[in-house]
Amino acid sequence: MNGNRTFRSVFAVLLGVSFLAGLNVSAKAQGNVTVFAAASLTNALGNIGKLFTEKNKAAFTPSYLSSSTLAKQIENGAPANVFISADEKWMDYLANKKLIDPATRSNLLGNKLVLIAPVGSKVTKVDIAPGFNLAGLLAGGKLSMGDPAHVPAGIYGKQALETLGAWKNVSGSVARASNVREALLLVERGETPFGVVYATDAAISKKVKVVGVFPENTHPPIVYPAALVIGHETAEAKSFLEFLKTPQARAIFEKYGFSVLK
Repeated sequence: MNGNRTFRSVFAVLLGVSFLAGLNVSAKAQGNVTVFAAASLTNALGNIGKLFTEKNKAAFTPSYLSSSTLAKQIENGAPANVFISADEKWMDYLANKKLIDPATRSNLLGNKLVLIAPVGSKVTKVDIAPGFNLAGLLAGGKLSMGDPAHVPAGIYGKQALETLGAWKNVSGSVARASNVREALLLVERGETPFGVVYATDAAISKKVKVVGVFPENTHPPIVYPAALVIGHETAEAKSFLEFLKTPQARAIFEKYGFSVLK
């Protein structure tokens, strides 16, 4: 497993270098909007970006990875116009380094945290409450989730499991994914019997089912802040950020299960 994580890390770095090299050229193109967004936004934002391009004739170039990876790329000079994080921590990280425009920052979306299993699993419902026996449920298997050291979905998940008194007994059985979509994939493939992901990720897959919902009082509110990146505040980027708050964008976000905060 350590070897696999090392390979994925090296691959992610190489992919990031290649992607950033391409952005250095494409981001200069007139009318291009480069958006760095949390992996959980892939489907919804893809649809919104397409609609934005049709209406505004501006090219939409997205990059979907964990918020932590994207924040580090922006810190290292990636020419992103817009950053949308899956938590406030990584937006705060860039704000403290004066890399995002605070006047453009807003809390855009909310989400829920769920426990999933492969669609063919015999488990149909899990009562997620203080003291629930997640270790027993795993029965020696792994629990996939975003790496709680830096991935927002994993951070929320760890906080919830700590609140419920389950983390200590399962921490050694966690398959740490580089982002929430990778955690989803592990359950889809049957490589882990259970996973912790956002409700919106579970909703886009026909290969998993939700067997439990984490009570909202077990973790901090799941908030997706958005802002312009300093030095890349183009007119098109400002238009895109405003477009995210239109009724058309709201309808798409809600279609994919997000709660729209503004």
